[in-house]
Amino acid sequence: MPSAFVVAAEEGAINPLLPTLPDLVWGTLAFLIILVLFIWKVLPRLNELLDARGQAIAGRIESAEAAQAEAQAALEKYTAQLADARAEAGRIREQARADGSAIIAELREQASAEAARITSNAQAQIEMERLAALSSLRSDVGSLALDLAGGVIGETLSEDARAQAVVDRFLAELEASDNLSEVADSVETQGPAAS
Repeated sequence: MPSAFVVAAEEGAINPLLPTLPDLVWGTLAFLIILVLFIWKVLPRLNELLDARGQAIAGRIESAEAAQAEAQAALEKYTAQLADARAEAGRIREQARADGSAIIAELREQASAEAARITSNAQAQIEMERLAALSSLRSDVGSLALDLAGGVIGETLSEDARAQAVVDRFLAELEASDNLSEVADSVETQGPAAS
């Protein structure tokens, strides 16, 4: 290849691809001036811009990391609060169950007491009505017995104290014989079962 340059130079023809010496000198000098101006003026400003941009990017990264750390802390706080809320809800449910059981037990106890009171009142009322009926029955049976005895004797018996005593004694003997017959019946029913 250098031989082609030499051959071209010998022929004296101007080659547009090969610059002449003054063009090379002025081109190099212009290049060096532009290079010095670039290094002296443009490069520091470019470095300042790049440094500012790097600092801005670093600041954004730091703020992003801070925001991420803050978000992580908020997430942990939220998770802790959620766990506390769930635990509190569990405690409230358990307390409600315990309260409900206590209320049910108390209501059952009150219902039992009320049922016992009603039963006792009913038994007392039944006993009073039985005694009233027995008293009424005694007087009715006494007056009927006196009327019958008067009809058998043919005289009218007055209801005096003596007649009343006879009627009472008769009814007492009648009750005693009923009680004896009930005891005898119960002994008879138990007797064959025991043998």
